[in-house]
Amino acid sequence: MTAMLAAPPPGLLRAAPIDPSGHTMSRERLLRYLEIKVHHLIQDREWDSIRVIGSYDRTAVVSRLEKSGKPFNTERPTAEVHGRDLVVKAFPGADYVQHYALIIATYLAMTGRPADSVAYQPPAQEECRTALDALDVKMEGDLVIVGWGLQHLAPGNGVWNHGPGYAWQRAEIAGRRLVYLGFLHSVWGDVAGRVVSRLAELGAGDVVYVGKVGSLTPGIEPNAWLATGNTSLVRGTLVSWDDFFSDYAANRSGVRSGLHVSSPSVLLENRDWLAQHTASYAFVDPEIGPMGAAARHAGIRFGYLHVISNNLAAHYAADLSNERRSDVLRQRAVLVDQIRTIISGRLTTSPVHATGGTR
Repeated sequence: MTAMLAAPPPGLLRAAPIDPSGHTMSRERLLRYLEIKVHHLIQDREWDSIRVIGSYDRTAVVSRLEKSGKPFNTERPTAEVHGRDLVVKAFPGADYVQHYALIIATYLAMTGRPADSVAYQPPAQEECRTALDALDVKMEGDLVIVGWGLQHLAPGNGVWNHGPGYAWQRAEIAGRRLVYLGFLHSVWGDVAGRVVSRLAELGAGDVVYVGKVGSLTPGIEPNAWLATGNTSLVRGTLVSWDDFFSDYAANRSGVRSGLHVSSPSVLLENRDWLAQHTASYAFVDPEIGPMGAAARHAGIRFGYLHVISNNLAAHYAADLSNERRSDVLRQRAVLVDQIRTIISGRLTTSPVHATGGTR
């Protein structure tokens, strides 16, 4: 039985570790997933307290476990030492701050260390909104492709322009202007919704998100299928949007469509959660729902075309703990080619969208 945790200081929420025995990932794979994400200062030392806050601060201690070998989504939360207390700084977003605090607490508990020292401070809405003010790419109804695999989707002879925490490249396909936009830091959960809102403010006409989802359907092998759709369950409410792909992507070979559910953290996707959602929903990730809701509010089109990267309802060799394996990378390269082909094909049939959002 879990011991009663002491109340966190005022303004903070306790990050209680999850029970690994009830998670959809095996204990071994869950621990590996955590090990590749937890800041090295937490793995190497013990702390009297660990506090996770929303702050994009690259002057703090950068984790030596940050990703390498790819241009985007390489940055992890940083850390600031205050004696025997540690402040962990994650990009401002309610979902991401909670998610990373759960990662730390669960890692400590699974490695036999006290986890009651971990708390998090949800960032204020204004803090979250202003965190993306640095994103400044002028557009006039452009299609923006944001997310994962951009270095393979964008033209090989293009030039990446760099801003604080992001990079972009322009191109033209079938007479339509495109902007490929990638972030160095994680764009998780509600942060992704604010990205879409900011892009609409800057003049984007359509936004396409390319990323990875988990399947809730047994029998769907990871890294062999693409996923798409136009509806997500967001905090208990179904949200639909004007889909950039319409039926075009769903009718392509190798693409599955279905209802999506937005989850703020992989750590919360245990077997009880799966039992509640598997009958009605096909896919899960943290970003699609907030992005679709933001696009609907802004009056622009949104679409997603994702690699199915893992399966919560069945165990396969590939999952979130071993995404850098060579066979996984080879399979995903094939899917990226398919994504590029589908986007290009859709552009030949899709008229320029008249934007209706507030600028």
